[in-house]
Amino acid sequence: MDPITSPAPPSALFGKQAVCEALADHAAIRGLNDLITDAKWDRKELTLTVAPETIITAAQAAKAAGFNFLEDVTAVDWYPTEPRFQISYSILSIGLKQRIRIISRVSGDDPRIDSITSVWPSANFYEREVFDLFGVHFAGHPRLTRIMMPDNWNGHPLRKDYPVEGYR
Repeated sequence: MDPITSPAPPSALFGKQAVCEALADHAAIRGLNDLITDAKWDRKELTLTVAPETIITAAQAAKAAGFNFLEDVTAVDWYPTEPRFQISYSILSIGLKQRIRIISRVSGDDPRIDSITSVWPSANFYEREVFDLFGVHFAGHPRLTRIMMPDNWNGHPLRKDYPVEGYR
């Protein structure tokens, strides 16, 4: 959005309807509007929530909307809240000079989400890191193995219920 031709949106907006109305000309809103389940505009950051089963479609829509650089994939453990894990994708549009965050929540029993390596091959190592440290499985990943911890390590050290001194 050009601040000269478009008025600045409010400093904070919460909820899909409010964000979509205020930021109707934003490339991500136009491209992902049908997939968004929730949205937030806070501190000049746009966060879009999508269902886990639509993450590949959302990644493809974001790429088609001009968001061409996957910056990071990470996770947050909201233990004991369910769904427990939040997978966050930080995506940049170099041409539009805009950044978005796409998030999806997966349950803690057997956390699974589709891999987006078919859309952005650079997600490979990020997804392996999330798998290694949080235990989230990425379906369709080309080589989902540990990347930081030894192969024989028990557990996932960034989970909130992981013992401080490890399992003994």
